Amino acid sequence: MKKSLKWTAIVVGAMIVAGLLRGFAVTSCLIPSEGMENSLLEGDRILVNKWSYGLRTPLMQWFGYQRWNSTRAKKGDIAIFNNPGETSQPVIDCREVFISRCAGAPGDTLWVDSLFTQIPSKNQLNPDRKQLYTYPREREHLVDSLLTLLSITDNSLMGQDSLRNVRSFSRYEYYLLTQAIDGELWIQRIAADSTEQTYPLIVPGQGASIHVYPWNKILLRNTLVLHEGRQAEIINDTLYVEGYPAEECRFAKDYYWMVSDNSINLSDSRLFGFVPQDHLIGKGTFVWFSKETDVECYAGYRWNRFFRQVK
Repeated sequence: MKKSLKWTAIVVGAMIVAGLLRGFAVTSCLIPSEGMENSLLEGDRILVNKWSYGLRTPLMQWFGYQRWNSTRAKKGDIAIFNNPGETSQPVIDCREVFISRCAGAPGDTLWVDSLFTQIPSKNQLNPDRKQLYTYPREREHLVDSLLTLLSITDNSLMGQDSLRNVRSFSRYEYYLLTQAIDGELWIQRIAADSTEQTYPLIVPGQGASIHVYPWNKILLRNTLVLHEGRQAEIINDTLYVEGYPAEECRFAKDYYWMVSDNSINLSDSRLFGFVPQDHLIGKGTFVWFSKETDVECYAGYRWNRFFRQVK
């Protein structure tokens, strides 16, 4: 009897310690998709440091939001956060968990196109910058043949849906393909062109004022309503805040612009806008386990990724 009580106490104690560690120190996160390739692969399990940006109060539905030793995320961090667009769930830490790279911290200015896709300044005028193109899936074998014929290398399939595949080509590679295709051109560009109008997107910080422009008013309005609890609406192309037309918006929180490493994935700030500080869970530190999906339990282990640092 004493021996069984001893083992019961050990098991219960281990469960309590594991629960405390998960709530107050670290947690594990499964990478469910290809959104962060090639930094993280589908099937990776990463350890998340909950103290990276200050420890957020667990069980927010009971204790509200508090953060001890709060610090800002840094540009380039791979951050784990709750989905800021999941408005059906009022409790932040009960929302779906996302992982993305921090492309902009409070006060940063990013250059984006009309779809809020970031345009790196070093690439804005580069004619050889890769752009995304789509074509019918049934043409895949023909595309492979054309690439071989034209000696276009290092060009693997980047994504697909039920109808179309996606690859990236430079302007010169695309020109070669257009010359080699007889008849109607069936490869179409889906990425923003480097000559398209770009806009300066300022990431809001606590106490900062952001000027309202026609291209950012919806983004600012959504941020004020969803995360600042303020009344804001657009009437006749004018943003009204608390009933008054606004030329500038002042924010009470720090925000971040989060992007996926794989540009095909749109589950990032292009979809749900700015990510508030109170949605941050922690920073990815290292991959502790990695296994290919949809394979037998005894196969598909990526041993070279075990305990690899996340960066």
